[in-house]
Amino acid sequence: MAITTFHSPAVTTAHTHAAGGEIRIRLRDRLVDALLRPIDRVLHFVGPRYSLFFWIVAHTPPRTLAWLGDLRARRAVRHAVRRVPAYAAHIAAGGAPPIDVAGLSVPETDKVGYVKAHPLPSRCIGGELPAHRVVIDESSGSTGQPFNWVRTPEERLATHVFISHFARYDFGDGPFITINAFSMGAWATGLNMGAAMERTTIVKSTGPDIDKILATLEFLGPTRQFLICGYPPFLKALLDEADRRNFPLDEYRLDGLVGGEGMSEGLRDYLMGPRRFRRVFSGFGATDIEIGLAGETPVCVALRRLAQENSEVRRALFGDDSRLPMVFQYNPLQHHVTVNDAGELIFTINRLEVLAPRIAYNVHDKGGVATFADVMAVLTRHGIDPSDLPGFDAAVPLPFLWIHGRSDATISVMGANIYPEDLEQALYDHPDVAHAVSSYLLRSMAQPDGTIRPELAFATEHATAELQERIEATVVPSMVALNADLRTAMREHADSVRPVVSLHAPGTGPFAADSGKIKQTRLVAD
Repeated sequence: MAITTFHSPAVTTAHTHAAGGEIRIRLRDRLVDALLRPIDRVLHFVGPRYSLFFWIVAHTPPRTLAWLGDLRARRAVRHAVRRVPAYAAHIAAGGAPPIDVAGLSVPETDKVGYVKAHPLPSRCIGGELPAHRVVIDESSGSTGQPFNWVRTPEERLATHVFISHFARYDFGDGPFITINAFSMGAWATGLNMGAAMERTTIVKSTGPDIDKILATLEFLGPTRQFLICGYPPFLKALLDEADRRNFPLDEYRLDGLVGGEGMSEGLRDYLMGPRRFRRVFSGFGATDIEIGLAGETPVCVALRRLAQENSEVRRALFGDDSRLPMVFQYNPLQHHVTVNDAGELIFTINRLEVLAPRIAYNVHDKGGVATFADVMAVLTRHGIDPSDLPGFDAAVPLPFLWIHGRSDATISVMGANIYPEDLEQALYDHPDVAHAVSSYLLRSMAQPDGTIRPELAFATEHATAELQERIEATVVPSMVALNADLRTAMREHADSVRPVVSLHAPGTGPFAADSGKIKQTRLVAD
């Protein structure tokens, strides 16, 4: 496909004179609109209807879905150029790295180069913030500064529909009682999760309040099915506290729906141990874009576990990054996802009812994308029958995306890049140690002799010499085994890079910064 380049607010191409090119582009846009408008109406009707939506997705050739998704993405780009002053200015200014969005070469956008550079009204359709029917969400501030994001009822509804469909696909028809333990308030996830799950379940939004959750379970009794939604570490804290109180979780049918941050397979196993959750799946989103970007399905989990066990399959699917990625499926009609030269995922919302369009938006997550067929072909080449994957018989052939983690979420010591994800997996390889720990983080620290060494810090109520020795004897070797960079550095410079273990009471030392935050700190930069 020839790539059209935008280089002024009036859309032109590199191969035509501005006036003639503009006439042809306007004609093409009208033809595309004529094709897509009836499709939009069909999607608007089908979207909220779970069975019909999945029947159509399952019976539409993936190439057709991808083609329609590309058409919608290109229309969204041109719509933003025409209707959003900030985006037109961003196109005209150039300077940002170009990225191919469904055949259109456009500059990337992100928080620094686009959001901070342009006031909120200019990033909205028509250059104005409407006076009503708008909700403002706030991001968590995990990158250092919270940002505000505006959304209309129509775009929130699209997110709610996706989340409710995804939950029903993973957990069944119920009936469920959803306990929404995401943080309430200005943050996007909590309020939208409650609204989404109201479509198909009974919802009680407790926020991350363990007392309220256990009281709710006790009040409603174990005869019902419960879906508890929250951040992965909070679900661990809930289970640990229930154990401490001898709460009879084994009498309850519990499932877990998590999001907001990644989760190792070790943590999933911990959450699904005896007297635990039956199933735990994760959703993916970013407040910058929207929370319903992609969902983890049984076949996603099966792929991830296979990659964890088989290093050749892992490299063939996900590359050489030491972090085992989270794996999701997404709807190409709603979102266009591609990857830039730095290996970062770039997202475009394909719908026109977005108040502040996100076009070629980079949240700086490292990862990749692949079609369902391409992933299955990789397995076949490695002698694996895809039909043997758990969940394959009910799989929907939507494309995959995977996320290793933030591109800057690493510390570097003696050339070894070390990630918080490595630390989490190593910790949950040893459930007895994980049970004694409430949080963890990774940082680099100067030692008395002047060397810089990685420090593995743990928050715990049991800060004893015995626990520290257990961590040094179990978690540290597991982390070295997981990370090839660290393993090599240990062979060459063991005294300089051997991780240091430190224990802290919750809320003290490096964990004092977590007070009042909705996400736990996982990395303190160099």
